[in-house]
Amino acid sequence: MIGPEALFFHQGAYHSRLKKLVLAAFLPSVIRGSVSEIEQIVLKFLPTWENTTINTLQEMKRYAFDVAMISAFGHKRDSEMKGIKQLYQCLEKGYNSMPLDLPGTPFHKAMKARKQLNETLRRLIQERRGNEKTGGGGLLGNLLGAKNHKVDQLSDSQIADNVIGVIFAAHDTTASVLTWVLKYLHDNRDLLEAVTREQDGIQRKIIEENRRLTWDDTRHMPLTTRVIQETLRRASILSFTFREAVEDVEFEGYYIPKGWKVLPLFRTIHHCADFFPQPEKFDPSRFEVPLRPNTFIPFGNGVHSCPGSELAKLEMLVLLHHLTTSYRYPFILSFSP
Repeated sequence: MIGPEALFFHQGAYHSRLKKLVLAAFLPSVIRGSVSEIEQIVLKFLPTWENTTINTLQEMKRYAFDVAMISAFGHKRDSEMKGIKQLYQCLEKGYNSMPLDLPGTPFHKAMKARKQLNETLRRLIQERRGNEKTGGGGLLGNLLGAKNHKVDQLSDSQIADNVIGVIFAAHDTTASVLTWVLKYLHDNRDLLEAVTREQDGIQRKIIEENRRLTWDDTRHMPLTTRVIQETLRRASILSFTFREAVEDVEFEGYYIPKGWKVLPLFRTIHHCADFFPQPEKFDPSRFEVPLRPNTFIPFGNGVHSCPGSELAKLEMLVLLHHLTTSYRYPFILSFSP
């Protein structure tokens, strides 16, 4: 459904080439210019939550999806993005469905939406290929920019698969982390008050200087950042990942044959008392001191680490800034199991 040419299904030279192109779209030097656009999305969303009951996860998914669209496509036309969004939402419903390709099933509808999405993206790619500029910015612009280097030229299907893959990776996990952040702040009122004081201080400075939130402001949110880090550890949204032994491996007395699957268990690492004393306790102060290497890996590690980790943290900080400075508890929150 995501597409066989997507970054995270590959290794070797093709993976390395794609990783460089994708990473270039999410470097801090690039995404710092997105703060204003992300802030506008937040300011549009928050008023719609007033005086009503919301499903927190679904609203966070809506927010993270809009941020992912900006990151994937750069400057966009609303009508163009609306169609892509509708098709992707239909596709998403099939990710965890039974793979029964029969009319009426979620899988069948998702595969039909995937074909339509591929056609829509191909038209957009062809349109932007004809643009002598950088392809319109965002990840798509970066992937199209590879056409200037013959060895790195990517086909339309390769570009489409990787755009869909990045949207898939960018919005669902970020939305889950934000939902858990609100849960932990709700359960730790002293911590919530401390985060609010930190954000109020930034907000006062912004008002005094008559400006909007900037990238530099997000670099001066140490407590809020630690809350996000501890949420990533405590909730461990990605519990594990799949890896395959590309050659025979011997590890601590165990023999792993080539082709066998290996599952690094992030949750087990993040909840190990040897690395994190009282691991069940929500304690952001853990991150006031450097951690042991390879004990905190919410975005993976090595060549297959998540290239969008900085964007994910940025959009969380922007949302939490406005949520804590514009609204006050008690929110009426309900978290269902």
